[in-house]
Amino acid sequence: MPAPFEAYLFDAGGVLVLPDPTVLGPLLSPYGGSVDAEHHRRAHYAGMAAKAAVEADERTWHHYDGAYVHHLGVDESDHGEAAMLLGRTRSPHLWRYPIHESVSALSAFEAAGIPIGVVSNASGQIEATLTRARICQVGPGPGAEVLCIVDSEVVGVAKPDPLIFEFALRHLGSIPRHRIAYIGDSMTMDVAGSRAAGLTPILIDPFDDHAAADVQRIASLHDLLI
Repeated sequence: MPAPFEAYLFDAGGVLVLPDPTVLGPLLSPYGGSVDAEHHRRAHYAGMAAKAAVEADERTWHHYDGAYVHHLGVDESDHGEAAMLLGRTRSPHLWRYPIHESVSALSAFEAAGIPIGVVSNASGQIEATLTRARICQVGPGPGAEVLCIVDSEVVGVAKPDPLIFEFALRHLGSIPRHRIAYIGDSMTMDVAGSRAAGLTPILIDPFDDHAAADVQRIASLHDLLI
């Protein structure tokens, strides 16, 4: 397990929220895709692994879409159309389905008095999304209290550019960077970006898709609390 750190920063997509399966399930079921939320969770991480395999950046998602529909059980003859439809439907505002074990872990971090925050490549919506879903918010509220929610659209810089982390680090005082962990689900965006910023990257990899990766890996945020 990773060593304990003095502070933790989290990505949003794939760590706190997933693309909403209550929308994507019915969308893809006519092609043979499962509507089960757990199957969609598996499909997301398979999609992220497919992106990592070709080092796809934030603008390139067709590898993700293809792997996603494949792992949902979409009929092979319909892969192309189903992946196209997924790509057109999966808007930034659809990244809103809470990962419940992550929500409870955030509350445990807060209760322990550990500084936490969010740094996400998003489209100006992620703070409102996390607050609306009662996952977390800056200051007191119904979710876990975090020090910051950094949205790439708002601050004008996106991962893997390490400068995006500066907007969060200003809230963490004098904590040495190597004592701050950043947890994400993307090798290209999250691991590379946080490592370049001097933080310690941790990859969330619940299905062991990245067994050969040169990075600490966890299956759940609760692994960080052990």
